Parts: sequence; structure tokens; C-alpha cells
Amino acid sequence: MLNRFGLGVAGIALLAASPGWSQTAPAPASGAQAVAQRYVADGTVPGIVVVTGVGDAAPMVVAEGRIAAEPTAPRADADSLWRVYSMTKPITGIAAMILVEEGKLKLDQPISDFIPAFKDMKVLVDPAKDLTSRPATRPITVRNLLTHTAGLGYNIITKGPLLDEYNRLGINPAAVNVQMEASMRPLRPASLEEFANRLATLPLIAEPGAKWSYSISLDLLGRVIEVASGMPLDQFVNTRIFAPLKMQSSYWTVPADKAGILATNYARVGANRLPADPGATSLWLQPPSFPYGGAGLVMSARDYDRFLHMLVNEGQLDGVRILKPETVRLAMSDLLPAGVDKTLLDEMAKSGVPMGFGAGGSVYLADRAGGPGKGTYGWGGAAGTIAFVDPVHKLRVTAMINLFGDTELRPDLTRAIYADLAR
Repeated sequence: MLNRFGLGVAGIALLAASPGWSQTAPAPASGAQAVAQRYVADGTVPGIVVVTGVGDAAPMVVAEGRIAAEPTAPRADADSLWRVYSMTKPITGIAAMILVEEGKLKLDQPISDFIPAFKDMKVLVDPAKDLTSRPATRPITVRNLLTHTAGLGYNIITKGPLLDEYNRLGINPAAVNVQMEASMRPLRPASLEEFANRLATLPLIAEPGAKWSYSISLDLLGRVIEVASGMPLDQFVNTRIFAPLKMQSSYWTVPADKAGILATNYARVGANRLPADPGATSLWLQPPSFPYGGAGLVMSARDYDRFLHMLVNEGQLDGVRILKPETVRLAMSDLLPAGVDKTLLDEMAKSGVPMGFGAGGSVYLADRAGGPGKGTYGWGGAAGTIAFVDPVHKLRVTAMINLFGDTELRPDLTRAIYADLAR
């Protein structure tokens, strides 16, 4: 549950209720409501929605403020739309696990079985120095893509000569705003197939399976899913996850008639909060170059809660089964290769307990006193969104804001929610 990963804020500084749902927290006010009220009152965000649920009890919704700073903006609610960025990754991971269950993918299968260009990869000798490389001794596998251990980079993380190559080839699978897209799109591949093939021409930063390093691996996994399933990534996710779970407000491209409920995304620049992507004119109203499996979705809190509810229920919701229980347990277990260096994962998580990584999301390897239980699985998004499921407490949590830049929302909400549980 790392709310600050997915898309960096560097460069942003350059830019000037249905049945069973409650729209407010129960009395007395919950800790989550107090946190939400404070984040709006102190001006951190104009609006926030937090959805929590335990077991099969009706989910509770805390909604404060508006979806933009303007006083005429609609009030935030369970159906407001938010850019979830890297909270897309667990959804792509679960999509891959559907294919694993069906035998169309295997965790330790080389991805070159689906994308031949990845058959003979090279590894940088000194990533900080130059592009000198040697042959890789191991293939990239499906497991590596699910767990960020493929040796791939990310233009928000990678540095040095390899970053220059990522930028030159348009390896930037993310939407920010109209202004930045004008410079990014001409360089970006026009299809997921072309994206994968271009990426295969670049050296890796580490031997596959050797090191956890946050990356575009879930975007590349999208192409594996396309080949293995025989349908485009967005179509597969829409038909195998969104439609059966009745997730009707989850979009790769926001329809024009939904622009009025799309939150404005902001960026923190010094002491100022500036609009980075106004909802009414958002880049997300235009189709992307291709579906970004690592950062490509806009969703409502209601919809993301349904996805998490299915995971808490070990693969089914409202009588519809997406995965077998054993597949869900596998997806939410530690899938990291044996002996992997996970120093960077532990540094980023700052969870206070050992961390593993499952199908597109982090996994707690031990209970945290007064907090998440062992097996807690989830991830966050670059614009501040948070999502996780705690199988020990049968708890699911979704929090939606849209603000580039680190906040203390994740630890603040976690403390408040688990304090409420303890009472």
C-alpha cells in the first residue's frame, strides 16, 4: 500500500448512492472521517473519498469536500472519478492470474514465449556509467513482471544513460495532462505490441530475478496478457473483471458525458497547490496511445471497493466468481524469486515489518502491531490514492484524492482505521 508510486512529480513544477451504501460515516464520527475532514479543512486537497468494509457488511463511505477547488465543483462522493495511476497494477496482476488459473500462463514461464523479442536480453555492466552490457543468464518470466524483478526501468526512477534511451524511445506509459502529452505522444509507441518490442531492444538494469526495482513491468505484462488471451488488454480486463463485478465506472478513457464528475488533479509546487489536469478538459478524456497496465485507469471509489471486496472474498462477489480461492491466495502471497535483493522495496514501504510482493501489489510478511495483518496486499497511486485488503481482519480500504506529491494520508488513515477496529 504505497501511495506515492506510479508517476513522479518532476516536471509538474513546470506547469503553471445506491442500496447498501452509506455516503457518510456512522455516528459517532469514525477516525477515517476525522482524517478526511482535516485534509480538506487544512487545504491539502479539495476533496476526498474513503471507503472501508469488513467482511460482507455494507461498505461505509466517508466523503468530504469537492472534486475541484472551485466552489461550484460537485461534491466528492462514491461515484466521483479519480486517476488511480499505479492502483491499476494490482488489477493487471489479477488479470494475469486469471490466465494462470486457466493454464494460459505459468508463473515461471519465459515471456519470450509470448514476445519473441525478449529471448536474448542483455544486462548493463554499470548502469550509472554507460550502456555497456553483457548477455543475461536468465530469462524474464511472468513472475518477474508481476513482482518488479525483471530488471526493467521506469522513467520516474531510472537514471543515467538508460533513462536517456527510455526517453528517446518513448517508453513513458502514463497520462499526465494535455500539455505534457503534446511532447510525450509523438515519441511513444502507438501500440502495446510496439511498446514491448521497443523495450526489448534496451538492456536491463539487473539480472532477471536478482533485484526488486520499481518498473514498467506491469505495462509489459499487459502485452503478455494480450497475446496469451487473444484479445486487447483493455478488452480482457473489461470483460473478465469489470463487467462481472459490475464495476461500471472504471475507464481507460473517460467518456465525455462523465467529465463533470472527474476530479481535477493537482500538484504540490512548493507551498502551492496548482491544478495539473482540470477535470473538464482532462487528457483522460482522450484515448491513450495504448492501454497502460501500470497506470492507465480512472475509477470511482465504489468500483475499486468492489474489486477489493472480491479479493477479501477469495475470488467471488455477489455470486459471481472471478478466481478460485487458491488462486487469490497465491496472487496475494509473496511471489518474489528466492534470494532477490528487496532493499528498495523495504525502503519504499517503510511499513515496520518485512515486505514481500505479490501479483502487482506489496504483501505484509508479518502482522504489524495495531495495524495491518500478515498478508495485507495492495498498492497506491501517484496522485495520492490508496487501496489495500487485510485478510486477517477481512478489511478493505480505498482512499481517493488526486494530488501529485507525498502526503501522510496512508499512515494517517491506517492508524485511524485500525484504531476504530480495535474499539
